[in-house]
Amino acid sequence: MANWKSTRKRGVEFWRRAVERLQAGENARDLAAELGINQRGLYRWRARLGGGVAAPEREREAALRQEVGRLKQVLAEKVLEVDFLRGALHKVEARRQGKASSGGKASTSRSGK
Repeated sequence: MANWKSTRKRGVEFWRRAVERLQAGENARDLAAELGINQRGLYRWRARLGGGVAAPEREREAALRQEVGRLKQVLAEKVLEVDFLRGALHKVEARRQGKASSGGKASTSRSGK
């Protein structure tokens, strides 16, 4: 929570105005420097005064982050599958080229001769 010492020193109204400016789009670092306060304290007061992202938006963001994580995992699995198949195809092609370019006798002899 916010520092109560700073509340007595500056007052709740000071913090309310600072949070309003933050929500209006001002840069948090610049605002904190201008007001002579800690940037972290500014964010704490924003949370304390009910500013910031609404609960449904936070839930949606969390769900989207979870979905992004799942998709990244699926993508990584597919990349591994593609790498494996590429390697297997390379080996098959190398074997085929080795057999086709030899030009020598067949490895098996004719029966009866």
